[in-house]
Amino acid sequence: MNYRWSYQSPANEEILQNLTNELDLPATLLKVLSQRGIETKEEAEKFFSPSLSELHDPMLMLNMGVAVDRILKAREDEEGIWVHGDYDVDGTTSTALMVLFLREIGIRVDYFIPDRFIDGFGLSVKSIDLALQNKCKILLTVDVGITAIEPLRHAKKIGIDTIICDHHQPGEELPEVLALLDPVQEDCKYPFKHLAACGVAYKLVQAVFTRLGTPGKAHKYLDFVALASAADMVPLLGENRAMVHHGLKLINEHTRPGFKGLIHCTKLEIGSVTASNSVFSIAPIINAAGRMGAAMRSVEMMAAEDEITAFQVAQQLEDENRKRRIFDANTFEEAIPMAEAEIKKGRKALVLHKADWHIGVIGIVASRLVDRFNLPTFLLTSIEGYGKGSARSANDFDVHTALKITDKLLKKEGKKLEEYGGHTHAAGMTIRAEYIPIMREAIDSIAKKEISSEMMTPVIKIDTDLKLNELSPKFLTMLAKFAPHGYDNPKPVFCSKGVTSANGVKIVGQNNLKFRAFQSNFVIDAIGYGLAHKIGIITSGRPFSILYNLEINSYYLNNYPQLFIKDIKEE
Repeated sequence: MNYRWSYQSPANEEILQNLTNELDLPATLLKVLSQRGIETKEEAEKFFSPSLSELHDPMLMLNMGVAVDRILKAREDEEGIWVHGDYDVDGTTSTALMVLFLREIGIRVDYFIPDRFIDGFGLSVKSIDLALQNKCKILLTVDVGITAIEPLRHAKKIGIDTIICDHHQPGEELPEVLALLDPVQEDCKYPFKHLAACGVAYKLVQAVFTRLGTPGKAHKYLDFVALASAADMVPLLGENRAMVHHGLKLINEHTRPGFKGLIHCTKLEIGSVTASNSVFSIAPIINAAGRMGAAMRSVEMMAAEDEITAFQVAQQLEDENRKRRIFDANTFEEAIPMAEAEIKKGRKALVLHKADWHIGVIGIVASRLVDRFNLPTFLLTSIEGYGKGSARSANDFDVHTALKITDKLLKKEGKKLEEYGGHTHAAGMTIRAEYIPIMREAIDSIAKKEISSEMMTPVIKIDTDLKLNELSPKFLTMLAKFAPHGYDNPKPVFCSKGVTSANGVKIVGQNNLKFRAFQSNFVIDAIGYGLAHKIGIITSGRPFSILYNLEINSYYLNNYPQLFIKDIKEE
């Protein structure tokens, strides 16, 4: 894929000068810092040293007091609580967090994660009836619930009180429940609107412990919030940054048994887990349970009290994750020609459907198609006459709003989306299979209004130019403090010009370039994944420009910096 190179908006010179006067930081990193919205010394100190004192009062969240009162009454009256979660990382970590917390404060708790193949998505009457059978007086949902209008009417009818911990956008109608906790709902004064569902669940835990006079006890659950926030692509700024920073410290320094077994099944080592590498190594194993079978196992693994039990479950899930990759690859290969045919028709969004695609991989494949074609992608399979699918965004296209508009258009024709939910960047939907062509035209019409032809060529945003000889130990030490990286706080992208290669160029693996970048008498190792087709530029003998992230590579207990090349261009 070809990329457009575009620099971030230049830093405000006055702010940059003030930061220069107040901070002992390399000039290049000061530019990056100011582009992240940091304007003062105090903001910089908070950014580089996130503190738990930055966490907002959980009682600012609408309905929090009601939820706390009801949970403590359940403890007093020895009532059971039924926790219902979703089958992705955010949903299962939220469920494990809540189960462990309720057990800790002495409440009987049972939990349920729907089976993707049997139960579908979201809250169901089946789960509510199971709660009643298990003599639970409270239904506590995490990562689901805000659009489950009919099931929650049923819960109210049979005398179950419901507390919802969600972070998705509400529909036109809110459910009739005892307490709805969702910072994005109207009239909620909670100052931070970008929590993962696990973050919302954590705020409830924090509120209960605060009421009990032991607020610090909540912090032990931040490891769950760290994994969920990284995997669910919430902005890693503000309160999220503080929670993820301290959650990662827990994972690396005080690893709970359920995570020890899980990490042992990855290529990571305890002490080296980051927000970035957890997304690619840990999250797929957690997700494998829901994609290929019963997601309840992910909760069982993470809530395990001994690492051997967790390791045994993690091994099962890693085996299923390998199988998932096969379904993933086959689906991706089938979807590519379908996508190309739609693009030839001038589509600005892809709505692809094949009846026998595996429901467990369509979200992953939708993401891969976005990476390949840079178009918002809606991928659907069929189950009992219904199209069930996942959507992923490109070019800041709001897939949830697009589904909402599509639903309104369908209703004008006496049709509808059976269900949909999500947020700007990712969503899920169910629709009668025969309505998918109407949905395709509606989504494409919306996209054509919002996505220009220029936007279809993906952009790599450059933070700043960098001379390779600026890479001092101090520079690398301070650069590391920009982590944790994730959505809205990506790894800085640097541009170096007038680079040549030293000591030869290698193609390693299937399609990767490895070389030594040389500029101004400074040499550093570089690797470009998937960039073997650029070898002619590097070996031409002429200077070239590179875009890259800086990484620390570990080899035989030695750490050394390496350029991870994102793109290469002739000069």
